[in-house]
Amino acid sequence: MMELRDYALTDASAVDSPALLYYPETIRRNIQKAIEIAGGADYLWPHVKTHKLTQIVDMQRQAGIRRFKCATVAEAEMLGSMDVEHVMLAYPLIGPSVARFIRLLDKFPQTTWWACVDGLAAVEQLNRQAGVAGLRFNILVDVNTGMDRTGIGIDKLEEFYVKAAGYENIQLRGFHCYDGHIKDHNPVQRRMNTDIVINKIIKIRHSLQNRGYNLDTMIIGGTPTFPCHAERISGRRACEGVYLSPGTLFIHDYGYWQRYPDLPFTPAAALLTRVISRPAPGLFTLDAGSKAVGPDPEGVRGVILSLQHAESVSQSEEHWVFSLDESDPGFPEVGDVLYIIPTHICTTAALYEETFAVRNGVIGETWRPAARTRRISI
Repeated sequence: MMELRDYALTDASAVDSPALLYYPETIRRNIQKAIEIAGGADYLWPHVKTHKLTQIVDMQRQAGIRRFKCATVAEAEMLGSMDVEHVMLAYPLIGPSVARFIRLLDKFPQTTWWACVDGLAAVEQLNRQAGVAGLRFNILVDVNTGMDRTGIGIDKLEEFYVKAAGYENIQLRGFHCYDGHIKDHNPVQRRMNTDIVINKIIKIRHSLQNRGYNLDTMIIGGTPTFPCHAERISGRRACEGVYLSPGTLFIHDYGYWQRYPDLPFTPAAALLTRVISRPAPGLFTLDAGSKAVGPDPEGVRGVILSLQHAESVSQSEEHWVFSLDESDPGFPEVGDVLYIIPTHICTTAALYEETFAVRNGVIGETWRPAARTRRISI
């Protein structure tokens, strides 16, 4: 249950709004729950795209997590600069990003680097440029699990793997399998749909291994399917080298909290906002427009703690208008501070150059997302 008392500042008078607040102790609890579900920190290969913060990566490393996944070269550079043991860039490398990725390998040799591919043209380009640089690095084949966003279709996966394994400057190590299209509310149905996909992929993995190909690494899942995959790999020798890859659950948000009540995680971020107007009877306006909260998915973009029954009427760049019965005892006045749990924390966090860490109702530190921009130095 999300309670206002767990998010409110004891004194918000000096905090400009809108502001993004993080709650480190809640984040730590989410990390520990993820480790418990996974069966140990060594089974986790989490994504950092949600927060892009060194502070949260540090928390995860302190808990024993050694592998991290990212979506941009800047996020990869952030992780390399922290001497992270394993970093995977889970996004197609095209154009200048190929050379940038190779520069990461040269600049941060203490890190084991991984990339993913879903076409022979990409394999050939990576192989060629790696050869020029005198490098050999790890590659996972990106599998289209049914999301139809990136990846090699399951029906063509074994054939593609055999072809891609023939290049001398890359080391093919296995599969990357993100199943973000599996969004069933019912955990039993979600597990069934997860099994349908992953059983096919594991069968192909075993076939390739029996043919002598190396597939010692497999990264699977996201936040909704995380417990489904965790249950599968627990104690099973057939799943050696399989890693679970949640991302959002460490921060969590209203969207996942509402849609997947079986996930035992608590939202660890909130927007501090203020009422700036009461333009008409039954309406109040916040300073959290579309520049302050993630615009996706369609529908409600966040819920106001203590006023979850208030209905969103409209949102523009700087304004968010809500309706509420005038007789409601909680109807806010101009200047009142309210707290919103965003529906999608990933796109919300990307809007803020600085965020604030809250402990016991007090802001203790300012956190600046190190990888919010597309480029740090490389």
